[in-house]
Amino acid sequence: MTPTVLIVDDSLTVRMDLHEAFSGDGFATILCATGAEARTAFTGESFQAAVLDVLLPDADGLELLTELRRTPGRDGVVTMLLSSESEVTDRLAGLRIGADEYVGKPYDVGYVVARTRQLLGETSDRDADRTTVLVIDDSMTFRERLRDLLEPEGYAVLTASGGEEGLRMAADRRPHAVIVDGVMPGIDGATVIRRIRLDPALRDTPCLLMTAADDYATEMQMLDAGADAFVRKQQDLAVVLAKLAAVLRQSAEQLPIEALGGPHGPGKVLTVGPDRAELDRWGEALRVDGYDIVHATGIDDALDLLAAQPVDCIVIALNGDVDRARDDCRRLREVPEVADLPLVMTGAEERMLDCLAAGADDYVRDTDVPEGLRVHVRAQIRRKQSHDDARRIREELMRRELDAAEERAARQLAETRAALVEELEWRNRELEAFSGSVSHDLRGPLQVISSFAEHMLEEDEEPLGEKTRYRLTRMHAAAMRMADLVESLLILARASRGDLRRELFDMTTTARQVISDVAARDPERQVSFTVREGMTADADEGLVRVILENLINNAVKFTRKVDRPVVEVGADDGRFYVRDNGAGFPAEQAGQLFRPFARLHDARDFPGTGIGLTTVHRAVERHGGEIWAESEEGRGATFWFTLPPSPEHSGPERRGTPRRPV
Repeated sequence: MTPTVLIVDDSLTVRMDLHEAFSGDGFATILCATGAEARTAFTGESFQAAVLDVLLPDADGLELLTELRRTPGRDGVVTMLLSSESEVTDRLAGLRIGADEYVGKPYDVGYVVARTRQLLGETSDRDADRTTVLVIDDSMTFRERLRDLLEPEGYAVLTASGGEEGLRMAADRRPHAVIVDGVMPGIDGATVIRRIRLDPALRDTPCLLMTAADDYATEMQMLDAGADAFVRKQQDLAVVLAKLAAVLRQSAEQLPIEALGGPHGPGKVLTVGPDRAELDRWGEALRVDGYDIVHATGIDDALDLLAAQPVDCIVIALNGDVDRARDDCRRLREVPEVADLPLVMTGAEERMLDCLAAGADDYVRDTDVPEGLRVHVRAQIRRKQSHDDARRIREELMRRELDAAEERAARQLAETRAALVEELEWRNRELEAFSGSVSHDLRGPLQVISSFAEHMLEEDEEPLGEKTRYRLTRMHAAAMRMADLVESLLILARASRGDLRRELFDMTTTARQVISDVAARDPERQVSFTVREGMTADADEGLVRVILENLINNAVKFTRKVDRPVVEVGADDGRFYVRDNGAGFPAEQAGQLFRPFARLHDARDFPGTGIGLTTVHRAVERHGGEIWAESEEGRGATFWFTLPPSPEHSGPERRGTPRRPV
């Protein structure tokens, strides 16, 4: 979409100047000469940006800005105020009302357009996806010839009629390449290229220098100035296309480093002093270099402005008061955002050492103003930008070193993890081998011991003495207990490894089957079992059966001393539970339940291996769920657990009728 800018200024020259600049950059424009025309445009036209003059014949620009901000649908319009009033109070008034930028007259038209683009957060529609080439030549005819040559080849072309304008446009727009004429009024092409090479933001920009000279010495001189290629105007212009493509191809191979700014872009200089005539004299001198000048009559106004709008350099008049200058420097340096700004003082020569000691970065004698002030301000801004660029490069190198260190650490972590995984797999294989050994080698001898002990106890042919019978009974019980322990360990090992075979099944039916098996082991006991209807689970049914067997067995065991034992299996809000009215346990000891071989009751009262709840915990964790217990001693216990469904099983295709176990 082509952005539209509303231009409101009573000067026809200003309106046409801005119209040509914005139109040349791809904007549509709406021109208004009075406040009345602007108010009509506020309600009847569509625009994304507005440039408002502060002083109009029939309106005040600040009042217009206030009306614009209050107009429905206009709160997002980018606004820029233009004014010959450069006092701090004027700027602060505009910025506080809602202006996005405040530019003093005489303005830099290239800066106004570039700043508007920046505030809109976009690049030119016509060159957003194309390589941008800046053509700097004092001949309009030759500029247009190059435009006609480059645009059909897919390049976006920017033009400037002189070296200073070209440098400012390069700083604003950051072209991909620059084509500059060797001989121009003001600064020549070689000087333009040298300044580009001194600018951290532009130093890697490919530069082609064109000249009408036909001697070899001139070519060597231009290349020595920093040009990437040299083209004679007498040659076929197709040479320009070929050399441009070559230097762009070479620059594309360079590692890009983001640039933050350069010394050729328009900047703001804040001048501070009580003498308005003196400040105006400074402003006239500094505007020659394209700076936007802001006047402040005191340090308080300066600090107010700096809180609302950044500047590039501060110039303070000494006026013979060293103590005040020292205090002004201290107050400025105490503000973090201002501490690194270049600070230049002006005054009598004999006060130079005092001012530098007070905190000034540079000092200009009264006799050297205004030309000396121009040079010193330009040098200080360039120095600050060079320091910022050096710091940025150091930070970039540090960031890359940190990235490299993180990469090395990640690689080492991956290698260590791979080694640990390999060791873990080896240990799992060893565990499986041990499990097999337990299953076959240990259970066999235990069965033999148990069988012989049982046979000897039941044998009538050779009566046993009381002591022998007691010992055989203890041996048989120990063998049976060890067999139970081996079986529990095998179940725990199976619960801790192997693939999960998730499926949606009927939890109610599974719970009833487990209850039937548990009840059949002790048919003499009368336990009241309750199972909630309609329970389903998306899990490994085999592991869930292990969970239910252990929890229900525990519930039956710990209700042994209750007159009317009750065991309930149910679900509530996606959580399953097994509840009993048995012995219970102290609530503060609930965290110990799931540790291997942990027991909260005397084994003589409630025998067991101490492995069952550990197995339940492992099985629930394998499903990504949680398990916890609630109880009070003597009031039963409730074991809660969750079985969250697998992500790939949670879609609508899984919401059919659950499979019922057979």
